Amino acid sequence: MDMNTIEAVVPTTDPAEWRDGDAWLAGGTVLFSYGSLAFGPRPLTRLLDLGSSGWAPVTVTDGGIELAATCTIAELYELPAAPAAIGRTWPALDLVRPCCDSFVASFKVWNMSTVGGNLCTSLPAGPMISLCAALDGTATILGPGGTSRTVPVADFVTGDARNCLAPGELLRSVRLPAPALAARVAFRRLSLSNLGRSGVLLIGRLDGGASFVLTVTAATKRPVQLRFDALPETDALAGALDEAIPAGLYHDDIHGLPAWRRDMTYRLAEEIRAELAAPEGAPGLRVSGDFWPASGHGHHAQRIYAQGLRARQEGA
Repeated sequence: MDMNTIEAVVPTTDPAEWRDGDAWLAGGTVLFSYGSLAFGPRPLTRLLDLGSSGWAPVTVTDGGIELAATCTIAELYELPAAPAAIGRTWPALDLVRPCCDSFVASFKVWNMSTVGGNLCTSLPAGPMISLCAALDGTATILGPGGTSRTVPVADFVTGDARNCLAPGELLRSVRLPAPALAARVAFRRLSLSNLGRSGVLLIGRLDGGASFVLTVTAATKRPVQLRFDALPETDALAGALDEAIPAGLYHDDIHGLPAWRRDMTYRLAEEIRAELAAPEGAPGLRVSGDFWPASGHGHHAQRIYAQGLRARQEGA
């Protein structure tokens, strides 16, 4: 925790107090692990602490769900069993716990890490980005002088560790609308290793039993969302993925080669399409995603995949 340049910790939720050298502090799991020299050309000198904000973590109404930026992952995990959520016909609540589990984190992180912190860190594998983007979440952003603006979460993240926040702006909350929560959903996730960071995370949504929304995260540097008036056929879905995700948009790091992420995106997208095309509760669909089984897969599997891909390309 290399934060030895901090001169003051200021309890505030007012963007007007922000100045150069400041950082907003919510759970701090990323801030403290990165250190004060990791956020720009000069070290951080102050932390603006949101710990005393008093914001309700989760607010449920007939219109949907509002998640405060300071809502912890542990608090969000309890949402499907909360009295305010029980009895509502919101199938998409089934996404909450798989997305929380996608952190693959210790209890310490679960109890400190926040929804807002995950969005603002803006890593491709951020599971709160996946959840909120897939459910048409809208972020409310506070600025100096009492200003505010809203941005779809699908547009909030603009690249690997990049987002639309201007200096001093503060993410206040994310609103998940009731129509998206009422949709039938399907979830797929893959990692190269057991308990590893997400390499591919896709969520499908069937609104009103008709229109189809597919959200691609983790495989890409930013969320990519595809919308169809009706559930597409296999070829149409693959063609839409071709058009929406150029090769350079697939993420490349130790958790997955771009070629592997691309192939798994197409595979999991088709699984989601097939699941939502079948009658609800239909048995027999083979699922390759969710969480990679503990069977020795890892970087060795990625090397084998890369070697096979090169061999196919050279033989073409």
